[in-house]
Amino acid sequence: MGILKRKVETAPCTVEVSHKFESLHAHVRFNNGAVVYPGDSVLVEGPPIMAAYGEVVTEDRIAKITRATALERAWTKATGDFEFMELCEFSFSEERLS
Repeated sequence: MGILKRKVETAPCTVEVSHKFESLHAHVRFNNGAVVYPGDSVLVEGPPIMAAYGEVVTEDRIAKITRATALERAWTKATGDFEFMELCEFSFSEERLS
């Protein structure tokens, strides 16, 4: 893997979209065992998959995985914890909500 060159690979995948009360999710499983690492990006080809309420839709697609450069991977690992903490911002107050 190069320091400045990105590598693009394709992988067959299965996309599952659930729109149920107990589970609202979209998952991608790579059928060839590909693994996504910090800094990599994934683009699943094809039109959006829409699931009506109460349905789970599963489709086979092709995904393009753009591998991060060594520098991007190092940067993502170094700064990833800070970005995660932004999602965890919370505060406590003694004030009572009315």
